[in-house]
Amino acid sequence: MSDPSPALARSILQRVGEIGQPPEVGVEFLNVGNETLLRVLDQEYLQPIAELGRGSSFKLVQAYFGGGKTHFLVCVRQLAWKRGFCSALVGLSPDECPFDDPLRIYQAVARELSWAPADPLVPPARGLENALRVALDERLEALGEEGTRLWIDLELRKHPVDAPSFRSAVRALFLAMLDQDSDREELAAAWLRGEAVGPAEVRDLGIREAMTRTNGFRMLRSLCQMVQAIGAPGLLLCFDELDRNLSLSPSRRRAVADQLRQLIDLCGREVLPGLLCLYAVPPEFMRHVVTEYPALQQRLEGPSSLSERSPQAAVIDLERLDLGAEELLVRIGLRLLALFRIGRDASLDPALQERNLRALAEEVLAGSFEVAHRRAFVKAAVDLLHRQSSGQRPVTRDDLSDLAGKGGQVVQLRSVDGFEDF
Repeated sequence: MSDPSPALARSILQRVGEIGQPPEVGVEFLNVGNETLLRVLDQEYLQPIAELGRGSSFKLVQAYFGGGKTHFLVCVRQLAWKRGFCSALVGLSPDECPFDDPLRIYQAVARELSWAPADPLVPPARGLENALRVALDERLEALGEEGTRLWIDLELRKHPVDAPSFRSAVRALFLAMLDQDSDREELAAAWLRGEAVGPAEVRDLGIREAMTRTNGFRMLRSLCQMVQAIGAPGLLLCFDELDRNLSLSPSRRRAVADQLRQLIDLCGREVLPGLLCLYAVPPEFMRHVVTEYPALQQRLEGPSSLSERSPQAAVIDLERLDLGAEELLVRIGLRLLALFRIGRDASLDPALQERNLRALAEEVLAGSFEVAHRRAFVKAAVDLLHRQSSGQRPVTRDDLSDLAGKGGQVVQLRSVDGFEDF
């Protein structure tokens, strides 16, 4: 792996230093400790799908708040992108994107669908419409316009999907793009985004049904099925469930469990070829949601979590990493140091700063009883490196107390006269 550009290094440092979350691109330059899990997913799942175009799997990823769930999903997405997969990483929440509402889940996936970004400094272009446009452009480059039209009429039109209207909408969008018919293009795109479109408006496009909550999950399945038809070896779907989803009512939890059960069963039957689906939750989800629904519990329980010895396991436990807690933080700190020397200050002394970062890791761990110390550490480590850039020296006890104590805190803003209610 070659070094990142100074601009990318600065972008990564800014992202993790500000909010302690993984960068949209370049996460491989920061990642440590989960290499075994990533290697298993790549070799046992992504690679076979890419080579054979078959197989589908569901994995439940569990970790405490701040324990690296989102970071891990971003790492898997990076692996999938390298193999040509299309992907969508969706954050779930009870109000904006609940998993018990199939239509809103479909809409969220359609918004987040993306290919690997061509420029590492530019976030991926998201959206089903953008993904389809890229696929069409690649087909035009390979086949020319006449060959592309034949492909749309002879191959795409016959590709098996659960919802024929979905296939018709994709076909109509492609033809409208080729014909430069902006009205038909926008109409087909709006329907594919899951927006409310009148039946009479899209009847001429071959679309015979509207997207609703009752058929949203079938539309999601159709989207998965169409991804391979447009040229991807497979699709990676990542659902990142926030901790507050545990507050759902019993009826809504049952609906979530039922959707998960259906998704697991579809993957098991390979109804969704080329799909790897990851669903990230806090451990409480297993204790308070999964155990309430035996049908789901039976599908997820196993003698062990995913590892090289148990690559078939359904659960990925991010508490079981390649490194212990302190060494993990130190290695993360060294990755941040390398990025800082590339993007900010090459004069930082690696040996001195490694000692400083190790001391900071010890201090953070000593004052924290939660896995969220990882997020506090990366923010404090970036702060430390900035301070060292203006004068290198061994950190003192007061320095460590200041950095570790404030790494996970919010800076309190002083009110200004006349703006107390702002």
